[in-house]
Amino acid sequence: MPPAYTPPFVGRQREMALLEDLWRSPQAAFLVLYGRRRVGKTRLLWEWMQQHPEDVLYWAAEPSSESDQRRAFSQALYRFFHPGGAEAAVYYPTWRAAFEAFGEMAARRGRRVALVIDEFTYLLEHGPRVAGALQHAWDQALSRGNLMLALSGSHLGMVVRGVLSPQAPLYGRATTALRLQPLPYPATREAFPDYPAQARVALYAVVGGVPAYWAYWNPKAPFQENLTAFVTHAALSLGDEPRFLLQDYIRETGNYYAILSAIARGAHTPAEIRRASELPGGHVSRYLESLLETGHVERRRSLTAPPNSRQGRYHLTDPFLRFYFRFISPYRSQIAAGVQAPLVEELRRHLLDFIGAYTWEEIARLWTLHAGAQGALPFQPLEVGAAWTRTAQVDVVGINPREGTLILGECKWSPEPVGAEVLRKLAARTEAVLPREKRWRVHFVVFARGGWSRSMAAEAEALRAAPPAGERWRAEGVTLVDLSAVDKQLWQWHRTVPSREGRIPF
Repeated sequence: MPPAYTPPFVGRQREMALLEDLWRSPQAAFLVLYGRRRVGKTRLLWEWMQQHPEDVLYWAAEPSSESDQRRAFSQALYRFFHPGGAEAAVYYPTWRAAFEAFGEMAARRGRRVALVIDEFTYLLEHGPRVAGALQHAWDQALSRGNLMLALSGSHLGMVVRGVLSPQAPLYGRATTALRLQPLPYPATREAFPDYPAQARVALYAVVGGVPAYWAYWNPKAPFQENLTAFVTHAALSLGDEPRFLLQDYIRETGNYYAILSAIARGAHTPAEIRRASELPGGHVSRYLESLLETGHVERRRSLTAPPNSRQGRYHLTDPFLRFYFRFISPYRSQIAAGVQAPLVEELRRHLLDFIGAYTWEEIARLWTLHAGAQGALPFQPLEVGAAWTRTAQVDVVGINPREGTLILGECKWSPEPVGAEVLRKLAARTEAVLPREKRWRVHFVVFARGGWSRSMAAEAEALRAAPPAGERWRAEGVTLVDLSAVDKQLWQWHRTVPSREGRIPF
């Protein structure tokens, strides 16, 4: 199934501002742009280059021989500095000569120029010579020129090892290293303007914030139609994505698949992962360490537990991988054979809970973090996450230990309005998750997709009028927020453009 949609360029205000700042710098600038496959690195560079079409030399490396690459780069260099001139068979004998020639021609040009080398990792595959040649040219001349140099690459492990690690020739040369992250949820509002908020949350639960995955979603078609097409056709064409993403760092992926699949099915502690994956405990620990280093997995701790608590839980960081291993991977053989009914039934039974347990909670935490900073909540948390003990769990926790403030939130993804018992149960769990030290001021938040009933509104008013309290805590209000409000406010805050005075949005 080919992509059905070219998503608009959205959500990169901060990155575009950074590129422009580097361009306007009075000094030479050296950017290393890296990130996972399909996250939008080339699109970001192209959108920025449209603002300076005559001043940027863009060249993309290819999986070819070192000599063919050098010949192609030599020709691109000549054509850029001799526009409209006669063709010439320019072929620099070494990469060092080619980079030095760029510096010399840039100096003669009389105004700032940028060199963008995309897919730089294809050059690194030939060994450290290219990076060493560029390092020598940067040290000897380029760093003193009126120019901007940008290297971009998708192979995360190779960029880290070949450019950013202390052993790499180019280590310490980059003035800026930017790891491009997937787009946040609010960007879906601009990319899919005809979709209601609940459909965009569901979309984000399936493919996350990777623009290339959005291309498989037809914004004019209903969500259910898109979802069926995606899981029965597009997901097969993307079936090698998990392996490609892992192979950026890891060669043998088999046992790692077992770990990721176990976590996606709900195993979050080492013991649970060991049982679900049927791998030896020592292997599980080693694989988890590797997955933590590569960023495919994160270890979350209960925010109200002591900092040295060992009760961490492991989660997949990428929504697409989470969805793939939970729903697609177990049914790949059946999908390939044209048997779609079992997967469709699995989605019908469990997608709603999947969205509520992961994506809706993560969006609520994002809202909590920024609502505090924007003054939409009475407390500004320093950290946002979740909290749990053996007897209780709270979906959203915002904590500020210095001020002794705590935000406790409950998330409900049901389309039906929630009742008063949700707030009562949340308040009743306060004592169980309270940090051991200090006295705390607590504010409650209920995130409800479908809003709330009259009984909930009345319960909230009663709590405000007579705040509950414990031996070391006292409630200071409650906020009821539905999906519409979360979606609208996150969109407004997301659109904030950074100013030259240092105002930075998320």
